[in-house]
Amino acid sequence: MDLDAERTVVMWVPRLEFAWRTDPGRVRVRNEDAVSVHAEWGLVIVADGVGGASSGEVASRLAVETVAACFARQTLPRGDRDQALTLAEAAVGEANRAVWERAQESPGCTGMGTTIVLGFAAGDWLAYANVGDSRLYRLRAGELKQLSHDHSFIQEVVDQGFFRSRADARRYGIGDNILTRALGSSREVKISCDLVDTQSGDLFLFCTDGLSGLVPEEWLRQILVAASDKELGPAAEALVQLANERGGSDNITLALLRIGDRPAEPPRKPRAKRRAD
Repeated sequence: MDLDAERTVVMWVPRLEFAWRTDPGRVRVRNEDAVSVHAEWGLVIVADGVGGASSGEVASRLAVETVAACFARQTLPRGDRDQALTLAEAAVGEANRAVWERAQESPGCTGMGTTIVLGFAAGDWLAYANVGDSRLYRLRAGELKQLSHDHSFIQEVVDQGFFRSRADARRYGIGDNILTRALGSSREVKISCDLVDTQSGDLFLFCTDGLSGLVPEEWLRQILVAASDKELGPAAEALVQLANERGGSDNITLALLRIGDRPAEPPRKPRAKRRAD
């Protein structure tokens, strides 16, 4: 009988760097955004609450806490892309039900909701999910690309071909702030989720529309390019400052995630020699 030594499969993951900020802006009294970063899991969550009184703040905080709790209960699927997408979608679905149920049970929370965007980085890929218009961008080789898809009325009329671009729709008088989907609007919600391969040096930006609605994408790109080989904290501060300088009319929240180099793999131990029968 041939006997081989037991082999343990080890997945070598890249180093991940994070920075995050949230700011009430210059107009709003309360900050109804929420951000949660769990570096040990490679998880980033950003949410933008909507609703009267303080209920928007309740919705966004409840959403990020529910998603984090869902990930905490699981054995993270770092080597299985399909399971990672399933987990991301399930976590957002659980958050939606939590927000919806709180709105039904608490009189002061009636009608509350929240957007959400999350990313889970593992191996050489990132699984992400979103509901609403909080966004995920990727900077790679100097090119900034929006990965998430907005669930807003202005995006819907562009998708349906009524306008060639969001700029055309704005000129017609359609605003950016009308959501077609949000957590808490119904017991079940349709969730957009996908997975993208990652490379060393990729920089991901998660943000609410308090940033993306005030700062042009080219300006976002320039700040992120300048931070490509630097610490991420100053870039996060610069983005918040720029949104405030351009009016700060909404809460401003963002998180940055950079994919670093993979750790060097240690030398493999020689396999045990086979023994003849």
